[in-house]
Amino acid sequence: MKPRCYRVAFLIFCFCLSLNLWSQSPALNSPQVEKRIDQLLKQMTLEEKIGQLNQYSQGAATGPGTGRSGYPEMVSKGEIGSIFNLTGAKETNQMQRIAMEKSRLHIPLIFGLDVVHGYRTTFPVPLALSATWDPALIERAARIAAKEASTDGVRWTFSPMVDIARDARWGRITEGAGEDPYLGSEIAKAYVRGYQGSLDSPDSIAACMKHFVGYGAAEGGRDYNTTEISDRTLREYYLRPFKAGADAGALTFMSAFNSLNEVPASANLFTLRQILRKEWGYKGMVVSDWQSLLELKNHGIANDDRTAAAKSILAGVDMDMEGNIYHTEMLDLVKSGVVPVSVIDESVRNVLRVKIALGLFEHPYADDTKSAFDGPIPAAYRQEARKAAEESFILLKNDNAGGHAVLPLTDVHKIAVVGPMADDAEDMLGAWGAKGNAKDVVTLKSALTEYASAHNIAVTFADDANSIPADADVVLVAVGENASLMTGEAGSRTHLDLPGHEIAEAAAKSGKPVVLLAFNGRPIVLTDVAPKMNAILEAWFPGVEAGPALVETLFGVANPSGRVTASFPRSVGQEPLYYNALSTGRPATGVDLTHPPTKSEEKYHTRYIDEQNAPLYPFGYGLSYSSFEYSAPKLSAASASAKAINAGDANAAIKVSAMVKNTSNRPGDEIVQFYIRQRGTSVARPVRELKGFQKVTLAAGETKNVEFTLSRKELAFWNIDMKEVVEPAELSVWIAGDSVSGTPAKIEIKP
Repeated sequence: MKPRCYRVAFLIFCFCLSLNLWSQSPALNSPQVEKRIDQLLKQMTLEEKIGQLNQYSQGAATGPGTGRSGYPEMVSKGEIGSIFNLTGAKETNQMQRIAMEKSRLHIPLIFGLDVVHGYRTTFPVPLALSATWDPALIERAARIAAKEASTDGVRWTFSPMVDIARDARWGRITEGAGEDPYLGSEIAKAYVRGYQGSLDSPDSIAACMKHFVGYGAAEGGRDYNTTEISDRTLREYYLRPFKAGADAGALTFMSAFNSLNEVPASANLFTLRQILRKEWGYKGMVVSDWQSLLELKNHGIANDDRTAAAKSILAGVDMDMEGNIYHTEMLDLVKSGVVPVSVIDESVRNVLRVKIALGLFEHPYADDTKSAFDGPIPAAYRQEARKAAEESFILLKNDNAGGHAVLPLTDVHKIAVVGPMADDAEDMLGAWGAKGNAKDVVTLKSALTEYASAHNIAVTFADDANSIPADADVVLVAVGENASLMTGEAGSRTHLDLPGHEIAEAAAKSGKPVVLLAFNGRPIVLTDVAPKMNAILEAWFPGVEAGPALVETLFGVANPSGRVTASFPRSVGQEPLYYNALSTGRPATGVDLTHPPTKSEEKYHTRYIDEQNAPLYPFGYGLSYSSFEYSAPKLSAASASAKAINAGDANAAIKVSAMVKNTSNRPGDEIVQFYIRQRGTSVARPVRELKGFQKVTLAAGETKNVEFTLSRKELAFWNIDMKEVVEPAELSVWIAGDSVSGTPAKIEIKP
């Protein structure tokens, strides 16, 4: 980049700053804090300022790394702002003392770690947690993670991952909340609340909204790949959970690996300066992903470290994670006038805001008299982990066998368990297990053995289906993905079959009722195996309480309530697959898609000739041991004024309600979902959009009235003029148990 281009970028940056008048978090918008930062900046040398913008890994690596050492000396010189992958109160305190006692200005370090679904107490993987549709539960899980991590000196987590993911081939789908922006936004806020707590409390940690932005749309589902997303789609779907996290007060953001519309996310003025800083007024810190600034050279927009460093800082990346190029290049870039000192000052200001918000200046040290690893995991934490696992399980199938449903298991005397996952403690932790230890995991084999002994049930275990006893009452098949190799980062797959499906199919030949327990970190293709199973329980990677949660669910102590948050395809050829799609000019409505077209009039529709369009298990789907019935929606008004709704008139809002009845003889939880569709608008809108949900508990035979509100929040969208407004429309609304069922009601949104 030529010096003139740098100056243009800087002018854009200054314009953005001039409009940066507010922030969502009071902790990031305090005059007292700004005054304190002003005083610090006046005392700092340029070298010390640049030092605050460098982050290095010490300990476990999550990428190729710089291979650097000598961090204590660098810290004493004020050349490092953050260290990650260093854990333990004694270890972090030792490094922190160097910063607080030997560096000139005594600015504390902030220690970070990928605390993604628990620290020591490992909860289900995030995609599984999203299947609970329970933000309060997710907030509690994040709070436990924060308490444990902060005890070990970790005050910053690189979580939550809020990337909208519509392609099950992408391995990192396991780290997020699935395909829907509304649900993803509610879950994003829950993580932020849980991690950050009251912020300056010693047991709070900074949340990090990642990966900004569009990473979940990686082309072909291949990790690190390019993304092409229109401005409207970006704003309607991919940005919404990030905005929700910013509004909830998230202290940090992380720039992504991918390029977005041909511009790498870690050098993207539009997303980092225009949207995040100018439009949203965000005042927290932006950190790069692992060496993503160095990777600007591979992307092709920088031919050397110097250019990569300049483009990154000018675009708005405040801290360089493990790239080392701010440390080596920034001083000369400033002295030569390529990067103005004011840009450095602003990035340092963003870093210091976070450290002040966390109270690190006043309380820089962790209590080294205790550790998250002192003694066993607390019983209360295990109980939360068990509840989270139970609520995350999705009952995908439950046939009748012998006159009653296979699950829950009743009147069984001998159980055969086959498949390697029954006693695989390591895989139960899932990808990104932080400091989780397989020794803390209670496996299915362990829990079932204990339960069976107490209830006079005989259980046999084997890895294959050749040893199923002839007198077994039921067969449990425990198979799935290798969590570390087949899911998570760099875990993309072109074949989405369930590893071990051949064991399940062999078990089906025994003639016994077969229950498939699927352990995986993504939606998988079950099209061939599902018809051969009597019941299917999606178990994900459920964490340290995997076994007890499974046993309680299998025997009916817990009633499954998990619901799909990322559509399960019939074939990998359907990917990317998502429920909130647009209609086409030749929709397949009314066409029999269960077989190839046989008549000419059927051919010319948007359809496959060798598979159905619909997913095997759609968004929102899930069975229960209970059964539920919905009434048609009831409206408080048949019409509303778009003008009044846009003006924020509370009287213009419409209430939509339905009666939900438990028609079974046992209590259960139902995820009541609220969907809309708008027609006649300036741009096409999805065939359905989730705009609300409630988790309700119903006793046997109980009926409850469940109500939702339609206001500007639910009805506004980015229109043909790229304005987020409510437009006149013909509106359909559903209150239903998933994204494809329910009876619609009509509402007219008038001008």
